[in-house]
Amino acid sequence: MAYTGDNWGRDCMASSRAALISPMMMNENREQEALGVYLKLLKNKGADEVALKKRQAFLDRLFPAIQDVAYEGAAYREAVERVLNGIDKLEWPFSLAVAREYFDFWIKDFKSIAALNADAGFEVNPIDWQPVDLDIKALWKTLDKAKFDTVENWPIKAYSQALRQAGAEQGLVDIRVKLVKLLLVRLREAPQKSSKHYRISVDATVPLFEKNDTRRLFFAVVREFYYFWIGDPDAASHVGQSAVNRSFV
Repeated sequence: MAYTGDNWGRDCMASSRAALISPMMMNENREQEALGVYLKLLKNKGADEVALKKRQAFLDRLFPAIQDVAYEGAAYREAVERVLNGIDKLEWPFSLAVAREYFDFWIKDFKSIAALNADAGFEVNPIDWQPVDLDIKALWKTLDKAKFDTVENWPIKAYSQALRQAGAEQGLVDIRVKLVKLLLVRLREAPQKSSKHYRISVDATVPLFEKNDTRRLFFAVVREFYYFWIGDPDAASHVGQSAVNRSFV
């Protein structure tokens, strides 16, 4: 029988709970219950043991940080940020992808779980490419020498104009444009132009900044710029919609 809608999530939670109960696991907690459902979905999607173990290795590090926090997004994101600070920056894109996937299972968002189950495009290997590993000083030097072609300059100019029309002072425009240019340089070696590779580039660049405030500013800027990058005719309406103190998780 095929599972659809919210029933898939609920039934999977119930079957996972029954399967996991054993003399050694009488104190099963919410994190382990959600993990069981998450791994089951991944197996159904074709994930092999290597992929499952890699995800679980990150989640095992995350569980102590979320064990006693409230079931809500802000507390979860803050916990993820703390854990990421102890992880090699090269692991950030994969770890962030896993943290975002796992969240729906952790809060028992059955609609989102059902949607993931039904999504034929769901990828069990979310990271197929990453930009070249550089520290932020080397990246700024690369940017100083970078030339931007017409395809790259069009969204830059459109974003700059939208910022000025929204009342931004030139100093703020310059800072934001420099940040998006940084991302565009990172995107040049991407295998294709896609939202997936845009997100990977963002997630690989965030940890290069040392301060959380700078990380969050960068994340807010590239969230806005994304709509210009894809050529959305309503891109200007997104300017100012991303809070600069928003978590990058």
